[in-house]
Amino acid sequence: MMKDTITAIATPPGRGGIGIIRVSGSSAESISKSILKTLPESKIAHIGCFYDDDEVIDQGIALFFKNPHSFTGEDTLELHAHGGPVVLDRLLQAVVKNGARLAEPGEFSKRAFLNGKIDLAQAESIADLIDASSQQAAKSAIRSLQGEFSKRIHELVEQITELRKYVEASIDFTEEDLDLLGDGKVSEKLNAILNQLARVQVSARQGVLLREGMTVVIAGKPNVGKSTLLNALSGRDSAIVTDIPGTTRDVLREYIQLDGMPLHIIDTAGLRDSEDVIEQEGVRRAREEMEKADCVLFMVDSDDEMPESGTIIRNKIDLTNELPRVSSRNLLSPSSSSRNLLSPSSSSRNLLSPSSSSRNLRSKYPGSRELNQTIIYISAKQQFGIELLKNHLKEIMGFNATSESAFIARRRHLEALDKAHQFLVTAQDDFKSIELLAENLHLAQNALSEITGAFTSDDLLGLIFSSFCVGK
Repeated sequence: MMKDTITAIATPPGRGGIGIIRVSGSSAESISKSILKTLPESKIAHIGCFYDDDEVIDQGIALFFKNPHSFTGEDTLELHAHGGPVVLDRLLQAVVKNGARLAEPGEFSKRAFLNGKIDLAQAESIADLIDASSQQAAKSAIRSLQGEFSKRIHELVEQITELRKYVEASIDFTEEDLDLLGDGKVSEKLNAILNQLARVQVSARQGVLLREGMTVVIAGKPNVGKSTLLNALSGRDSAIVTDIPGTTRDVLREYIQLDGMPLHIIDTAGLRDSEDVIEQEGVRRAREEMEKADCVLFMVDSDDEMPESGTIIRNKIDLTNELPRVSSRNLLSPSSSSRNLLSPSSSSRNLLSPSSSSRNLRSKYPGSRELNQTIIYISAKQQFGIELLKNHLKEIMGFNATSESAFIARRRHLEALDKAHQFLVTAQDDFKSIELLAENLHLAQNALSEITGAFTSDDLLGLIFSSFCVGK
């Protein structure tokens, strides 16, 4: 329990039918008696006047929640007044005068976390639910708030904890000559944990895309139709289109929404060798954007050789009398020959291309998106097949996500999952050293616990909750 009592207006600024002031802390009961001249029964709506000393400010509804049966876990009072700025300001001043202080951004949610009402991932999902820009993002945020993401993290932590017990037993009882590593059980359990972690990582990447939007880079050789595709997707002439190779020399950015889902589209300079210094810089910037992108659309003409993996846009089907369509195939082990001019380097760290250390693990799952080659046949100029491309992008973003993957996530969650993965992979490498194996399992558990807040720092908490709304 926090010692002081906080208050804030919980409804948006401006005029409205109702405005809500929240109060949380040990003084909520005495503030209620001062403002309402009574203490409402817990969880029962009370209709009455709101007072500043003996002067009536407004008339409305009050709700009192006795700890620990409240959102914050503390005594909580809600005053539902008429939503005029002057009325709410007077009521807020009266609450402060009677013993509360103004709350900081996210302080109500922070107290709920510190008092054990929600974990850190659930707390973050509150802000994500408020900021959701699509129905799918809102549905995913509410699933995280209900504990879907946390449940999967807790399952991983429990499995690692059980494995640590098993491993550390061989350290504590070496005189018993127990061969706990040689019987294969540790290796089997470690592989199972890695497999489950890989599935959570894929779902978390989609969760980040739902929250932040997806950055899509259009790449390809000069004159394959990149700028025309940007214009087709944005619905306006954002980029200059000519028949002259190298027209686009810098990075062009457009922000659009697909059924409410945010999409950041980037058009880049044509990828080719050139003696032109300006064009060389354009190609360098194009490669830089490809490295950071969540998805790269490789555009090719009908007679171009296609890369072996990724999303390929086969343009200008109007010249070859082909129909718009989508074809795909699984690529479990893309060869190094696919890293040509059109391919991002192996050092890419984007959401849909996990680090190289995890690619062997991903190859065990033939359906995983990042190992697929998808070819979409379009005509950007005639806008044939554009809807097929949009549907493909929505699918990548998790628009039609299954219940298994439908939770919201943040970049810090991905970083924690990647750290846990690295420690577990290192544990495999250190399998002959029981002490190093135990330590890496411990570090992996801590990394996962950062997601739910079971293991975290005050600095991280301050950073997270400072981005919340005041009153939430």
